[in-house]
Amino acid sequence: MHQNEFPKIERAYLVGVQIRGTDAALELGDSLDELALLAETAGMEVVGQTSQTLNSIVPGTFIGTGKLEEIHQAVKDLEAEAVIFDDELSPRHQRELSKVFGDDIKLLDRSALILDIFAQHAKTKEGSLQVELAQYEYRLPRLTRQWTHLARQAGGSAAGSGVGGVGLRGPGETQLEVDRREISRKIDRIKRDLERVRVHRRQHRQQRKKTGVPVISLVGYTNAGKSTLLNRLTNASVYARDQLFATLDPTTRRMELPSGRQVLLTDTVGFIQKLPTTLIAAFRATLEEITEASLLLHVVDISHPSVAAHIEVVEDTLAEIDVPPVPRILVWNKSDLVEGSGIPQFEDSNMYASQVVVSAVTGEGIDDLLHAIERVFARNLTRMTVHIPFERGDLVARLYDIGRVLNQESVIDGTILDVEIPTAHEAHFVKFQVQASE
Repeated sequence: MHQNEFPKIERAYLVGVQIRGTDAALELGDSLDELALLAETAGMEVVGQTSQTLNSIVPGTFIGTGKLEEIHQAVKDLEAEAVIFDDELSPRHQRELSKVFGDDIKLLDRSALILDIFAQHAKTKEGSLQVELAQYEYRLPRLTRQWTHLARQAGGSAAGSGVGGVGLRGPGETQLEVDRREISRKIDRIKRDLERVRVHRRQHRQQRKKTGVPVISLVGYTNAGKSTLLNRLTNASVYARDQLFATLDPTTRRMELPSGRQVLLTDTVGFIQKLPTTLIAAFRATLEEITEASLLLHVVDISHPSVAAHIEVVEDTLAEIDVPPVPRILVWNKSDLVEGSGIPQFEDSNMYASQVVVSAVTGEGIDDLLHAIERVFARNLTRMTVHIPFERGDLVARLYDIGRVLNQESVIDGTILDVEIPTAHEAHFVKFQVQASE
């Protein structure tokens, strides 16, 4: 490939706004640093940035006119091709700002940027559908005459589909009305497809519950190292890279604890501050994996200066998707990047059953984590001795599936087993229980 054949990297200029009297997960400077990482993940080069503190958002242009003129000049001087706002812009803001910057400058906000990254990283059919739905729902209220250009970017499925086609237009309809109807139709179709995915996932989870194998979900801020930890714990080869949103699609692997107990470990999409609500809704089927877990491993990057804010963002998002109050272990990952191995102090630390410092890269602290997981499950276990008749061999197999067989002895009329099983399954075996006097 000749040098001039490489794809051109877009030059981006970032804009952040702080509203006086409001609380944000990250300080303005940290939030802009994160926005720069997002832009780089999307394949852009950040050439400059600015910020403004306001009493309130300007209704028309989001920021003050003086600051807007300053940005416009900086974009020209730096030859930037895109302006990215760190907050979601309303349709009106986008219209007014587009008039200022003109058609030659791409205008994006944080939500659009995250959607673009998700579109690049979605690998499965389900992931692609979820991203496509979020893109359409984000763009529908923002439709302009440029929609045909945008439609080609949405999941790659709108091109050639008749969007903007004159043949679809009814009497007296404008092009925008045609486009809105077409996009609404696509949204309905994708929602039907995703509902089928939800039903399939629900059936799969119900089947999993019957086996009694506990499910552990990995949750955390994006780039906290969840996939690397999954690989370390299960000897898997899940794609893991030092970038935001490296993996989107849930991955489940079987894992054996030191006691021999079998569990399922599921990795899920990473969270981030100001995550678009359309994405949370679109990824509902995926996020339901978290709501069904027996234990959550909340993975955090101990080396990140905003780690306390990251913890808060993740917990807020979990509350938003109605995760039940299951036990949680706080996993302070990336200890290889900091000196010392102490557990940082922060508010609400008592909400976790345990806290462990690990390095998923080097393996440091992994044994401590495994034993912490064992302790959590041990609190919900019952030890009992049962006498299973020979004709109920299916129950013996079930005991091996759902728990741990500590001892097994064959007698004349069946099998006696000393077992440790989840308390929730105790009722199924009470009638076979051997009393101490026996």
